Amino acid sequence: MAMAVVRPQIVLLGDSITEQSFRRGGWGAALADSYSRKADIVVRGYGGYNTRWALLLLHHLWPIPFAGTAPAAVTIFFGANDAALLGRQSEKQHVPLPEYKHNLRQIVSHFKQMSPSILVLLIAPPPVDEDGREQYAKSLYGDKARKLPERTNEVTGTYARQCVELAQEMQIPCIDVWTVMQQTEGWQKLFLRDGLHLTEEGNAVVHSEVLRALNGAGLAAEEMQLDFPHHSAIDGAHPEKAFQSQGCSSSGNVDAFCPEIASNHI
Repeated sequence: MAMAVVRPQIVLLGDSITEQSFRRGGWGAALADSYSRKADIVVRGYGGYNTRWALLLLHHLWPIPFAGTAPAAVTIFFGANDAALLGRQSEKQHVPLPEYKHNLRQIVSHFKQMSPSILVLLIAPPPVDEDGREQYAKSLYGDKARKLPERTNEVTGTYARQCVELAQEMQIPCIDVWTVMQQTEGWQKLFLRDGLHLTEEGNAVVHSEVLRALNGAGLAAEEMQLDFPHHSAIDGAHPEKAFQSQGCSSSGNVDAFCPEIASNHI
């Protein structure tokens, strides 16, 4: 009986910064390129979501017990919306700081319950360019734009620190995007296109940091096997041999599992 070749999955779970990560220049798209033919990058980004709402998603997306193959790794990238200020335009997204940390812990625990071997990578929220947010609001609403910021960099920093602290407590890796980005002069306009969401340069920072973390956890793309043989390993006269050695078909009948080869096989 033929056996399917399944690539490992790397799941990206988060808010709009994750949802938009497959746009041109996005960090998710860059990861898909980095892991081409090695792992599937699965995007589960939900614009506007906070950790409270994300918890409601988990049992729909990954019910426990989980019947399928658990992901090899998952990135959890929340906090930008949790840090929205009370009494401001985006207050419905606000999650109190202690609850934010508790919710993150619950999300991590859910994945670890699926499979203890899953690599869970926390990503702290990026910094906020308050002037950039104001200018963006004015570009949309003119004189009707809100007068007070709905997010501040200082408050978002407190959420970032809680994310880092939780990772230390649970002994899992964490990327402190809030700190990393502010180490570059002019980060406000270089990394953030509207004071909150990432430019291509900002996406490149996240991609680089995620790659660094995955490499350090034993999931370096260059050390992973291709899902099927490289073309240089295929004998033009007997291509089926390469697929048999790859385990393409446990019966040795390449036609049963690889019909596209069978149709060209003489």
